[in-house]
Amino acid sequence: MKGHHIAYLVKDQEATRHFYEDIIGLPLVAAWAEVGEFPEFPGRQLEYCHSFFALDDGSTIAFFCFHEQDVYEFFRREQSPFIHVALTVTPELQDAMAAKIAKTDIMHFMIDHGFVKSLYIRDPDGLTFEMAVDPADYDEIMAWQAKTAHETLKRWNAGDYTPNNNFRDDHTFQNVYTERD
Repeated sequence: MKGHHIAYLVKDQEATRHFYEDIIGLPLVAAWAEVGEFPEFPGRQLEYCHSFFALDDGSTIAFFCFHEQDVYEFFRREQSPFIHVALTVTPELQDAMAAKIAKTDIMHFMIDHGFVKSLYIRDPDGLTFEMAVDPADYDEIMAWQAKTAHETLKRWNAGDYTPNNNFRDDHTFQNVYTERD
């Protein structure tokens, strides 16, 4: 299997386009304006736009926007930071994006997880977008994880919550910082 697209709901397609195309640098490759009936709104023909932004591997991040405000409000959910898009980037791109975002009022923060260093950025709808840089020993780290993942999950499910991430300096979030101008 490979990814095709992941989709989210947005309120404003232009604000979304500006964020993902002009700020993040993902090209808009498709925008489908459609009308259709959804099971949640029987008998109504809903007007919506489905936009797609390309990733380097050919997959896309897509966004639905409904013309009708009540439809948006019905489908809208508070965005959890744990539901997010994470893309692998180079250290240079992550640094350049962090510098670019620092000049805006866009919420962002960095976490060094040890096994990956992540720049988290909030889009106009509160979706967390992650730009992740793998460390030089990433393949070795993931090979170790592949060997121990089942054992760790079994231990966790049995109630042993001892951390196994020895790749970070500590197990607190003191290494989190937020910048907002």
